[in-house]
Amino acid sequence: MSAPQPPMGLLAELSHRCPLACPYCSNPLELERPRGELTAEEWLRVIDEAAELGVLQIHFSGGEPTLRRDLEQLIARAREQEVYSNLITAGVLLDRARIDALAAAGLEHVQLSIQDSRAASADTIGGYKGGHARKLEVARMVRAAGLPLTINAVVHRQNLDHLEEIVELAVELDAVRLEVAHTQYYGWAYANRAALMPSREQVEHANAVVAAAKERLKGVLTIDYVVPDYYAKRPKACMGGWGRQFLNVTPTGKVLPCHAAESITDMTFETVRERPLAAIWEDGPAFERFRGTAWMPEPCRSCERREIDFGGCRCQAFALTGDAAATDPACGKSPEHASMVGLAETESAADTRDFVYRTMGRKERAGRVD
Repeated sequence: MSAPQPPMGLLAELSHRCPLACPYCSNPLELERPRGELTAEEWLRVIDEAAELGVLQIHFSGGEPTLRRDLEQLIARAREQEVYSNLITAGVLLDRARIDALAAAGLEHVQLSIQDSRAASADTIGGYKGGHARKLEVARMVRAAGLPLTINAVVHRQNLDHLEEIVELAVELDAVRLEVAHTQYYGWAYANRAALMPSREQVEHANAVVAAAKERLKGVLTIDYVVPDYYAKRPKACMGGWGRQFLNVTPTGKVLPCHAAESITDMTFETVRERPLAAIWEDGPAFERFRGTAWMPEPCRSCERREIDFGGCRCQAFALTGDAAATDPACGKSPEHASMVGLAETESAADTRDFVYRTMGRKERAGRVD
């Protein structure tokens, strides 16, 4: 197999520590402990190696990346390497002084998560009292500091009926972009599927809301919309295809083809402490396993869309079939597709609003590692 093209983006998960406890959290069920996190020097080397590899964008994420006191140093290194920097944050720990310091270091964009348009619901979903009000303050601080703002909204049964309000909130906050992403059901979201799964009617209404908002807000707000796989007929090309465009480095240095890849429990992942980033990208076993099309079973192997969706999501295939190489059940050609749709319809009709929240020690949620 020929060497892959350089990746476009790197998701740098600086820590799994986080003051929120969202029930759809994409971090693994077994969180990385703070004492194992990469040091500032190791992250600086990762940034240098990413730039040399050809990465154009670094997305600093977590957990909550602002818990790292060396965040400004890492952003400054990205600027030195002429790599675009984006901060993905819950926002609740930021103040104007820190935002100004991050901007001065070279930060170029902020993505701020919200859990709903309404404070009570948002605080319940995020497990953080007063979080929603704080996020709105931070959004305004970000814009006052001259940084472009994206609002990230993960939607599900318990907030999807407020989608019109979420769109209007993004406009009110002067965001340049709104990312509306239906919950992806692996990790904590898989554990909370019965409480999160929307009904088909909710999804169809959301589709109409987004279509109308995109037309109405042209030139004002860009809306990116990720439809829910459980009601889809064709799968999405997860991360642009496994090992094709993006890579992820976890807090302890594991290099993943996508942020949820650790949910595939029969895989192992190399770390930047073991091998250079470029070597892992080019021929690491985890990246080679589902890169391209040679690994595909039927009906993917002979499908005319095989180089469009690249077989869909490997994590979803594993979660629902136990086989990461199976056709993504989101595809109408999968033998598991009808079961997936039936599961969605059954769980969306369930009368439950109780979440299973992830847990982390108080010291770690507060950012302490000692």
